[in-house]
Amino acid sequence: MPTFIPPLLGLVGLVTAFIIFRLVLSYSEGNAEVKRIGDLIHSGAMKFMRTEYVYLLIFVLVLTVLVYFALNWQTAVAVVVGASSSALAGFIGMYAATKSNTRTAAAAQDKGPATALSISFYGGSIMGLCVASLGLLGLGGLFFFLGEGHYLEGFGMGASVVALFSRVGGGIFTKSADVGADLVGKVEAGIPEDDPRNPATIADNVGDNVGDVAGMGADLFESFVGVIIGAMVLAAAQNQPDLVQLPLTLAAAGIFVSIIGTFLVKTQEGGNPQSALNRGHFGAAGMMLVASYFIIDNVVENGINWVIEKDSNGDPIETKKLETMDLFFATLAGVSSGIIIGLLAEYYTSDEYGPVHEISKASETGSATNIISGLGMGMVSTAFPIITIALAMLISYEVAHLYGIGIAALGMLSTIGIQLAVDAYGPIADNAGGIAEMTGLEPVVRERTDKLDAVGNTTAAIGKGFAIGSAALTALVLFAAFTTQAGIDEVNILNPKVLAGLFIGGMLPFVFAAFSMQAVGDAAFEMIEEVRRQFREIEGLLDGKADADFARCVDISTQAAIKKMVAPGLLAVSTPVIFAVILPATGILSDDDGMQMLAGVLAGVTVSGVLMAIFMSNAGGAWDNAKKHIEGGAHGGKGSDSHKAAVVGDTVGDPFKDTAGPSLNILIKLMSVVSLVLAGL
Repeated sequence: MPTFIPPLLGLVGLVTAFIIFRLVLSYSEGNAEVKRIGDLIHSGAMKFMRTEYVYLLIFVLVLTVLVYFALNWQTAVAVVVGASSSALAGFIGMYAATKSNTRTAAAAQDKGPATALSISFYGGSIMGLCVASLGLLGLGGLFFFLGEGHYLEGFGMGASVVALFSRVGGGIFTKSADVGADLVGKVEAGIPEDDPRNPATIADNVGDNVGDVAGMGADLFESFVGVIIGAMVLAAAQNQPDLVQLPLTLAAAGIFVSIIGTFLVKTQEGGNPQSALNRGHFGAAGMMLVASYFIIDNVVENGINWVIEKDSNGDPIETKKLETMDLFFATLAGVSSGIIIGLLAEYYTSDEYGPVHEISKASETGSATNIISGLGMGMVSTAFPIITIALAMLISYEVAHLYGIGIAALGMLSTIGIQLAVDAYGPIADNAGGIAEMTGLEPVVRERTDKLDAVGNTTAAIGKGFAIGSAALTALVLFAAFTTQAGIDEVNILNPKVLAGLFIGGMLPFVFAAFSMQAVGDAAFEMIEEVRRQFREIEGLLDGKADADFARCVDISTQAAIKKMVAPGLLAVSTPVIFAVILPATGILSDDDGMQMLAGVLAGVTVSGVLMAIFMSNAGGAWDNAKKHIEGGAHGGKGSDSHKAAVVGDTVGDPFKDTAGPSLNILIKLMSVVSLVLAGL
């Protein structure tokens, strides 16, 4: 395929996203009060984005200068393009989401749930298509103009920096607002969720977009481009130009089928929203498998020799001939594992299944047993996803060596356009329900949005599982690319330096998660005090006769997110630099020992980080849905002692599933891509 095709299809995806956005804007925003609340959410989200991007700009400029002098101008340009592409995708996605929520609420009132589903999904699809399109346009454009080269790792580094700001900062924002709103509003004041009397309500709704739209988008953008880059580096080391371009070609096909899948998501009034979403998601996956076979067959029609081992002179000792079916089976392994991991996440977190029911029942004896049950469930939930990842890795390696792992990961992420659309739809539906509640729309409107939101909770759980699985395979591909680039033939765990690195790497996710959890706790304390102050000082607020100061709560979450993300960010960026540059420069380690120890660190952080991410995300999701299960009438229903215990469990689980857990995806990928760049020094 000509090198101009991938960026061209990226441009087609952007045009499609613009057309969909114009379609969304054609729907009514609802009455004046709906529009007012929607504008407050939109302005709060944009304010956070502007503040975050100011700090991001400074960070990227400093990083670009350092890369320019340490490496070359091509890598520096790639850093800027990667960061800009990811940031632009996040901005457009956030803008579209906060313009779609009011229209979803209005459609739920005036037109019915089918139209509301279409609007909320189309709003999410804009984020999905922008992530896939801008990733391919930026990376494919660099490849078209500058050709093959190790400068492409800079694109991944730029994307990783944005992911760090968006995922960690967004997670802190959303959970500080959510915890503050719940503990003071629901528990202390006894007012419903999304009540306009609660000063933290707008910040809570802003947080849904900040964390679950922009944050998730940046996370998957990083995985998407990281996998492509890792596979291209592995192929370039083998001097296989056809295999270098193959990941870009597969990603281009993924955009095309995602666009088709987007327009398959339709339902009739009274139809099942989950069925409609599944039709688009699985339809796109099926089309991608068919397309990938023909694309791969065209590239490796006559087989391609992959060198497994070389002698001291660099001559091949052992080779493997890669055939069409080898790479196709690797793709199939990636697609299948992504679906399985998502379904496992649904099983452990949905209120339709046993694990959540057990946590709900445990709430009858208090918050302590609720938390114990949730922790136990989260721990056991790591088993089958890890086995699935291991099998995907072993199968793809067996059929196509290290390159097969890269193709498997790309298979998992190839339809990211619609995968992210399905995930981003949830926060829009959730916001629509909140807007309906705050503006006093008829109860039937909230019933309709709650039905969409319930499906969104399922898609969110699947999305988090998918994000973790893709992060694991992405980190593995980047690790393989790092060892190839650094000239490391094997990593011997009997080497004391490697073993020490393993322990240090295994420790880092715990420290990183602690920073994130403490940040939420500190920010939530400020939010709680502010909400209490407003209830106390604003006369008539609790009676509904005065307006809350929503802007103040948004400011608290924004400033907390920016300040508190510095420590975990420095931890992720500085660790590879310490082992690859600082310790060798000071003579404490040789260059080879530094790279060997860094390899151990990356192995440790990947294993520990993936396990922690699965545990925290599933435990948090299960606590959340256990609370909702009780609110649906089980075990005493709303206001019961069981419900109070479940609220406490949900509050503990919030930073688990929306801050610390998802942020670990960024840790393992960012450290891998920084190490890959440093290997080129």
